[in-house]
Amino acid sequence: MSQLVDSEENTPLLKDDSRSDDCQGDDYKSRWRSIRVMYFTMFLSSVGFTIVITSLWPYLQKIDSTANASFLGWVVAAYSLGQMLASPLFGLWSNYRPRREPLVCSICINVFANIYYSYVYLPSTENKIHMLMARAFVGFGAGNVAVVRSYVAGATSLKERTGAMANMSACQALGFILGPALQAGLSFIGEQGVNVKIIDLQFNMYTAPALLAAGFGVINILLVVLVLREHRVDDSGRHIRSINYVSEEHVDVSQETVEDIDQIAVLTSNILFFVIMFIFAVFETISTPLSMDMFAWTRKDAILYNGLIISLIGVESIFVFIAVKMISQRAGDRPVLLGGLIIILCGFVMLLPWGNQYPKIQWADLKNKTLSLETFTPTLPSNSSFEPTGCPAEQTWCQYTPAIHLAQYIASDVLIGVGYPACNAMSYTLYSKVLGPKPQGMYMGWLTASGSGARTLGPVFVSQVYTILGPRWAFSLICGIVLGAIVLLGGLYHRLIAFSVRHGRIIE
Repeated sequence: MSQLVDSEENTPLLKDDSRSDDCQGDDYKSRWRSIRVMYFTMFLSSVGFTIVITSLWPYLQKIDSTANASFLGWVVAAYSLGQMLASPLFGLWSNYRPRREPLVCSICINVFANIYYSYVYLPSTENKIHMLMARAFVGFGAGNVAVVRSYVAGATSLKERTGAMANMSACQALGFILGPALQAGLSFIGEQGVNVKIIDLQFNMYTAPALLAAGFGVINILLVVLVLREHRVDDSGRHIRSINYVSEEHVDVSQETVEDIDQIAVLTSNILFFVIMFIFAVFETISTPLSMDMFAWTRKDAILYNGLIISLIGVESIFVFIAVKMISQRAGDRPVLLGGLIIILCGFVMLLPWGNQYPKIQWADLKNKTLSLETFTPTLPSNSSFEPTGCPAEQTWCQYTPAIHLAQYIASDVLIGVGYPACNAMSYTLYSKVLGPKPQGMYMGWLTASGSGARTLGPVFVSQVYTILGPRWAFSLICGIVLGAIVLLGGLYHRLIAFSVRHGRIIE
């Protein structure tokens, strides 16, 4: 028996996380094939968000000269807003119909939205509105992650759940890593690219990533139709229901549970997930302007260095997901979630300014540059230009707020890169365990919607507070929010337990 437990705890990433009595049966194999299709769907959802994110601004400028940086913010937020609206709808749909239906529908929306994005240059006016709508529809299609999480939660036992959720989070992280990498790889096509006159398409570095995402979506649809089967197991791993898509026969092995779900635990889980996604959205948003202000990096340097840092954090997160699977087996899910929040808190505390060194200010650079040009190179051609670096003079806090050191910045990135994936995986796991064996589509929809809302509000919050008040206020407020989440988790720690444990079916 001890050997069996050891083998489960050391299960490699993306391997089956169960060794139940029927592990050699067709139901078991079909169940894990279907779960792997859900992993792929989650991977593609995150790829769809990031594969065009680095080219959004130049593409928007190219197709519509009236678009400004403020409108870009709305274009970025449109994805999360679309996902926030769609998640509860697809989740509710999956509660009453086979999950294949909302999945195929949502992926089709995603495919057509990416094709729409590739043609937003065609209209003669309001091109920026078309881009906004295209990204909103891509996000709407990505609302299927609620169905994905619901399926994996319902198709795994309590023992399998943590590993499966960690695997799914790892696939999501891989999507966030590979999305920008695929965009970078397609940049060799160039801005002009190739004109495909038959379909009136400009195939260039802006449209190619969206078309690639559409191609991935077609593959995903085929996998859902041909491979996915409906499976549900209870918390002990016993098969509850299997649906044959050919005959639509339903086989019920046990009666549905009648006990109530702990709504306080549900609300708490949603709040914690909102905070986790909020702070990561803040972290993603602030990295480039913060590094440019504090380290006097140019735009090119900031994109390069932060891109490398985020990629390394993504690789780090993969190892964290693997470690989380093993640690949670021994310590439990709640301690890992609590530990992750504490690490994130330390990461943002690390970013608080201190000392007596101040950031380089742009107005000083401009003054010195002007003097240099007037004194030594009065005949400089009028088309010459330079990029001022440092903290903008209009941000008055630059003059009295100490600079954040590069070592602080990197140390913070490392800590957040450990804490975020641990919290991300454990929040899914705990939530699904709290909900129990009932269909979770609608509840997972609300969880996804709360995360999407956080990704919408986070960038708006930090951009306003950071620009007006500076990093000391911005990161102090974030520390306060994380500390509040830790207090909330500690206060309701005893309620965040599995449905079956709460009702005495399984002893924790």
